[in-house]
Amino acid sequence: MAYSDRVSDQEIAAIWQYANNCSAQEVERVLGQGAARSIADFAALISPAAESYVEPLAQSSRSITQRHFGKAIRFFAPLYLSNECVNICKYCGFSRNNDIPRITIPVSQVVNETRKLAQQGMRSLLLVAGEHPKYVSNGYVEDCIQQCLEIMPSIVLELGPLETEPYRPMVQAGAEGLVVYQETYHRESYKALHVAGPKKKYDWRLDTPERAYEAGFRRLGIGALLGLYDWRYEAIALAAHAQYLTQKCWRAQITISLPRMRPANGGFALNPEYQTSDREFVQLITALRHLLPHAGFVLSTRESPALRDGLVGLGITQMSAGASTEPGGYSTFDENQWVRTEDQPGEQFHIADERPPAEVAAMIRSKGYEVVWKDFDQSLVA
Repeated sequence: MAYSDRVSDQEIAAIWQYANNCSAQEVERVLGQGAARSIADFAALISPAAESYVEPLAQSSRSITQRHFGKAIRFFAPLYLSNECVNICKYCGFSRNNDIPRITIPVSQVVNETRKLAQQGMRSLLLVAGEHPKYVSNGYVEDCIQQCLEIMPSIVLELGPLETEPYRPMVQAGAEGLVVYQETYHRESYKALHVAGPKKKYDWRLDTPERAYEAGFRRLGIGALLGLYDWRYEAIALAAHAQYLTQKCWRAQITISLPRMRPANGGFALNPEYQTSDREFVQLITALRHLLPHAGFVLSTRESPALRDGLVGLGITQMSAGASTEPGGYSTFDENQWVRTEDQPGEQFHIADERPPAEVAAMIRSKGYEVVWKDFDQSLVA
């Protein structure tokens, strides 16, 4: 049975209601344990009642993270292959009804952009693309992986969901991980936001990590896009999904992303009720660390420099830096200062932290942490 056959929306909703009505005594009980031993415990830590406990949450989260990951932050860079997409998603800059310049960059340009990132120190690459069948059915992705591996030793993919079999050639080409965000775990909101295209299939998307694991990926990334529904509901559903994957896909490392909405083409209007404040964002990350001590937590350039600086050491284990969200975007960067020299009208969203990688790395080192540009190599078993 896949996760979609096991999860109960009613149970998630019941735990969400518990979080909204949780008492301070319950929060103190879980904090006293030093860990969230269940989804209900986690719900207590993200409850309104726990808002006044963010400082002890953060201190405990720091200790848990250092125990399992040391004082290290792994760097990676996203490289967008394409902004062509067959879906209509109300919130996404790549939605097919948005009037933006569409492009899928050739493999030669992918390699050139990878070299530019390598010159900045990057050794881990996230290849990203909109959801369009043409570039996953003709060997294009596999060619990108193979040629980029000559420059970057670690490659992870963020593509539209596929069956298990089409993933296998990508694993054989050398990709080690797959990232797929559910976007929102609230089924009715998901239906309303995904108007047309294969992304309308909620359960199909939900079960993608399991198909990827079966294909051989050793890193699986999931996440929710905060701002599409109540953040506490999203957090509880995401935590339950991560717990399940940790048990079923036990040979893979599970990573979790909690991106917040950013300005993008299409002019999607955020519901004020669904926005997550900086303090709530910190509460969420530090509470999640109490439930999932071994999971990698990813922080993107969607967040402001000040917030990213403050989150170092509080639970985050991976960060992007100096990012572009437009296909071919790094070709418009000044290679010496690593800043944009042109507008990027085809970007998926506009980033908030535009500092070059070297500057972000210096900030991390100033806090007593080590920047890991490259993760461990895959072992070769005879």
